[in-house]
Amino acid sequence: MSVHPLDQRIAAVKPIAVPAPGRSVELQVKVTAPLSGRDLPVIVFSHGNGWSLDGYGPLVDRWAAAGFVVVQPTHPDSRRNGIGWEDPRFAGIWRVRIADLHAVLDHLGDVLLQVDGLEGRVDRGRVAVVGHSWGAQTAGAVLGARVLDADGVPGEDHSHPAVTAGALIAATGTGDTLTPFAVEHLPFMRPDYSTMTVPTLVVAGGKDRSRLSTRGPDWFTDAYHLAPSPKSLLTVAEGEHTLGGIAGEAVAETTDEDPARVALVADAISVYLLDALKVDGTAWTALTATATDGAWSISGK
Repeated sequence: MSVHPLDQRIAAVKPIAVPAPGRSVELQVKVTAPLSGRDLPVIVFSHGNGWSLDGYGPLVDRWAAAGFVVVQPTHPDSRRNGIGWEDPRFAGIWRVRIADLHAVLDHLGDVLLQVDGLEGRVDRGRVAVVGHSWGAQTAGAVLGARVLDADGVPGEDHSHPAVTAGALIAATGTGDTLTPFAVEHLPFMRPDYSTMTVPTLVVAGGKDRSRLSTRGPDWFTDAYHLAPSPKSLLTVAEGEHTLGGIAGEAVAETTDEDPARVALVADAISVYLLDALKVDGTAWTALTATATDGAWSISGK
């Protein structure tokens, strides 16, 4: 499926520094945007564990070609920073990740000014956050989800008022079925989606089985089922954790390489956000009405 003419020329600028006091390494972002167009909506994207602003080109390039300005921070867990599971700093990275997104959102105007001629072409009133895997939990917090402590008490509210839509790809499910490894190293993977009220598309792979949970692929649909409406769910029947290779072409962690699957995920998110941000709902309406051969499906509430 392709829902956009993808001949739009795009450009990327990196690295751009973002003020983030107290961070052990400088917060840097990459901005990718179309070379033409005005009133462009914004996507702030949170990468999965180990990645950086240089990843997820297959998604980001399609989003930019569809008319979005995409801002990608590098979180502290990036492989380039060398902070592994046993590093004492690792336990607090989930909070730094959320703070990174807040810093980008709070300084978005300054970030856009670093790209010649872009700031005046952006609609700062139309901002979405998107994330994959750990990045989906990070983005979910900015959309209003909270983290439960060991006693099941919800933590603080990390939502951001500038964000009015989002998409979560392979998002962490509830924490009651975490494996011993996850309990030891990732105890913050206990999201409470009951407060995630912002319109959000949840993307899940029908064959995504995580070593972090004893449940099967349905674990990755909790963000849809447990959050209040309005929410939508895109289920990709044969998709595994990287949904065909969204982090990059032929990367080592891709177990289900399929460029068409990547295009489906990218384009579905584009048209959903264009609808949720009240830019243009035509393509999303058409997509939800499209009959499939069982390769993917969309639910809504």
